Amino acid sequence: MNIDGSNTLACLCFISKGDAPMTIHPLPHMYVVKDLVTDLSNFYDQYKSIKPWLQVNGEHDLAKGEHLQSRENRKKLDGMYECILCACCSTSCPSYWWNADKYLGPAVLMQAYRWIEDSRDEKTAERLAFLDDAFKLFRCHTIMNCTKVCPKGLNPGKAIAHLKNRVHGH
Repeated sequence: MNIDGSNTLACLCFISKGDAPMTIHPLPHMYVVKDLVTDLSNFYDQYKSIKPWLQVNGEHDLAKGEHLQSRENRKKLDGMYECILCACCSTSCPSYWWNADKYLGPAVLMQAYRWIEDSRDEKTAERLAFLDDAFKLFRCHTIMNCTKVCPKGLNPGKAIAHLKNRVHGH
């Protein structure tokens, strides 16, 4: 929701004991289904488009063991896997407001980067090729509203910057 002009989770929002009224609105720039409920279909379709699951070449026989990774590689995922896909960041992003049909937005891009950085995933090249698009990734203008409003304290802007570097091969 948008509470007192900032996107946030209502369950985490501080309620002042003062006399000033609070303003509560649905997430901005989203179709409103009813009252404070917005239609997140496009948001979740975009999330689905990045194939947010571990992808390996061929079959992995779990009877032979799990997909293990080192502690160092696992630590690279900190700050990304905690995202709960609340859409606060994406709906605070002007690029997403103007291009929601093409630009994937901060939440989805951070999750795309999460899978690209996962040492167990074997489809990094395909994931990067999917994102190498003038709209899907490169509509981000580093305004950083996304990082400012994230109720989990995550930094989607940083993930997007890293993702741009990976797409360009740096």
